[in-house]
Amino acid sequence: MLTVENVDLHYGAAQVLWDVGLGAEAGKVTCVMGRNGVGKSSLLRAIVGQHPISAGKVMWQGKDISTLPPFERARAGIAYVPQGREIFPLLTVKENLETGFATLPRGQRKVMDEVFTLFPVLSSMLSRRGGDLSGGQQQQLAIGRALVTRPKLLILDEPTEGIQPSIIKDIGRAIAYLRDQGTMAILLVEQYFEFARDLADTFTVMDRGSVVVAGNKADMVESDVRRHLTV
Repeated sequence: MLTVENVDLHYGAAQVLWDVGLGAEAGKVTCVMGRNGVGKSSLLRAIVGQHPISAGKVMWQGKDISTLPPFERARAGIAYVPQGREIFPLLTVKENLETGFATLPRGQRKVMDEVFTLFPVLSSMLSRRGGDLSGGQQQQLAIGRALVTRPKLLILDEPTEGIQPSIIKDIGRAIAYLRDQGTMAILLVEQYFEFARDLADTFTVMDRGSVVVAGNKADMVESDVRRHLTV
């Protein structure tokens, strides 16, 4: 569904991605791993259109979307849960979820029951402001908001960062459930090795803006991957 081909990316004169490639398929989780500052979030921003690429292509369902603006990519079925969650702190949980309606035709503008099945805490906090939620609850809200858009590709940037272990397990179960439905591709950026390993079908490891190790989970050599995660 998603193919990133030979992508370079610059911030001004500084190049941060070199010849990066990866793919994501429906019914599978592709994990991108690496230390802080190696270009993982920049890669996601390139995929969702938040920063232009300097070379290469971003292909989505056979179409080159490299120059499409972010809202067009969202309408095409790409949902993004950014690092830091970026929920609206002064809006209620219900209002935060409803911001996902922007990409949908009027007939589909409802929060699916699946969101509350995956994250039951949200249904009991609909009138609470987003900024009053704990970090873990905000992360669940951010994922729920992305799911409201009915995505075909769900992109998650370090969803376990700063989250308590019990909610990390809930998020892991939700990702596994969504993968197993077989209709959604999931691209997960993660530094927590065990979480990524347990969910990954394919993996890509980055270092200094380039892909250094990639393959299927069955071919993963744990020591090779961990070497690129330790400081």
